[in-house]
Amino acid sequence: MTQAALFDAPAAVDRLTAWAPTQWPVAPDWQPLVSDFFAGPSGQALGRHLTQRLAAGAVIYPPRPLRALELTPLAQVRVVILGQDPYHGPGQAEGLAFSVAPGVRPPPSLRNIHQELARDLASWSAPADGSLLAWARQGVLLLNTCLTVEDGQPASHAGHGWEVLTDQIVRSVVRRAEPAVFMLWGAHAQKVAAAAGLSAEGSHHLVLSANHPSPLSARRPPVPFLGCGHFGRAQAFLRAQGLGELVW
Repeated sequence: MTQAALFDAPAAVDRLTAWAPTQWPVAPDWQPLVSDFFAGPSGQALGRHLTQRLAAGAVIYPPRPLRALELTPLAQVRVVILGQDPYHGPGQAEGLAFSVAPGVRPPPSLRNIHQELARDLASWSAPADGSLLAWARQGVLLLNTCLTVEDGQPASHAGHGWEVLTDQIVRSVVRRAEPAVFMLWGAHAQKVAAAAGLSAEGSHHLVLSANHPSPLSARRPPVPFLGCGHFGRAQAFLRAQGLGELVW
């Protein structure tokens, strides 16, 4: 199987079956960072924790935690969208922030993202499902800051080490010479980006902040997600930088 085919192949199961980071493919330019993390103390501690949870019978999602790094090489990142942790229901998570596997009904936050796209971009057409793989393949880094979760238990793996890796991933994009668009939806995403050194002032990146698209906050001040116009602003920025538009 070619490397491209490996990256595009769907997951065979809907859950993690073993702690096996060497079997989770990532794009070559992410590999040094990922290898260093798993060899270091935070990665080793994370591996012990997940191995223990699997041995105890925990159901953990998604089957390939590094899917965002498979599909979106560092050199090709044009947009960064940060989530918190994967969906925690059976068959939902596919390793990309806000994305659900084909055939799964889009959750409320994703439905609000679709609603904002329809409002903001006249040319946008509603997709057949809630999978955002097409975005990832175009350079949208759909990164959760915690990359695994247990069934029915949101944030159950927060604070066990994934954040060390995802902080380094965000820093790698922030420090690049090439510009990117950072869509920071909600306080968590904004805090993570700030901790990674991103600032809206004087940055060569476009930093767009709004409330989270969750129904609990999508219409609330200070910056409601619905009506934020992030997708149109991203398109204009990418055009101006000579990076081409995305097909959202």
